[in-house]
Amino acid sequence: MKLDLESRIRRLEDRVSIVETVTRYCVGVDSKDWVLFASCFAPRMQTEFGEMNREEFVAIVQSALPAFRSTQHLSTNHVVTFDQSDPDMAICESDMFAQHFLEGSIGGAFYLLRARYSEQMTRTPEGWRIRSIATSNRWEEGNLNAVTEAMERVRSQN
Repeated sequence: MKLDLESRIRRLEDRVSIVETVTRYCVGVDSKDWVLFASCFAPRMQTEFGEMNREEFVAIVQSALPAFRSTQHLSTNHVVTFDQSDPDMAICESDMFAQHFLEGSIGGAFYLLRARYSEQMTRTPEGWRIRSIATSNRWEEGNLNAVTEAMERVRSQN
């Protein structure tokens, strides 16, 4: 299928917008900017935890991240595939390198995760949003209990 110039330009703009949405996900998590983070998602979404609204998903992530002194999520190798039957749907596959620093943990301060993300994207009036996210962990290093410990720390502070 050969696209005209206008369609090709729109496809390039869409691709950039999709990758920027995935990147904002990382920036939102690392800066603990929950408004920015929430803006990456459709109102209803599918996650490993089941179907939920974006506020529920943000709350799950918030239940651990504030305990980490710092995190760094790097999203790379983005491959965007558009749905041939629906121009408002796409899939973005990407690699994630996530570093977490949990100061004072008996299990060690560092937890590193390498994963592959598959995010189903949908065009909304506000722009491209993640409507489904699936994570395939490739490997982990360091304190493998850091996320559980971080969640316990946040819970004990509330």
